[in-house]
Amino acid sequence: MENQENYSNLSKLVSKLKNSEDPKRKYEYILWLGKMLKEPDLNILVPENKVKGCVSEVFVKASIHGGKLYWEGYSDALITKGLLAFLINGLNELTPKEVVKVNKKFIEETGLKASLTPSRSNGFLNILLKMQSQANEFL
Repeated sequence: MENQENYSNLSKLVSKLKNSEDPKRKYEYILWLGKMLKEPDLNILVPENKVKGCVSEVFVKASIHGGKLYWEGYSDALITKGLLAFLINGLNELTPKEVVKVNKKFIEETGLKASLTPSRSNGFLNILLKMQSQANEFL
């Protein structure tokens, strides 16, 4: 990841997963992140915040304060909520430009593909793309 400093939260999350050999432990960590995600304001549950291409219901919304993005999100499925929480924790407090420039290669680095079904894996990417699209709107 370029410019480690800016992406330190994301790097920490990726490292935590990368350093675990056990796919079950990775899965449990994602579930735990999902449980830790705070409940969003229900007004984010609108079509323009819905992540398309996800089997479960997923919503994510960015707001900007002092040039940095702050995210909130919701999913009706715990594993997807965990993936959403992973991205929210990793991309919170970045500038719109930093979020847009995130290289999606980090998804491979997590090694989550072994733990996730192809549709969940695809959903993870779709959540990231939605977040990047929203960040782009602030540029």
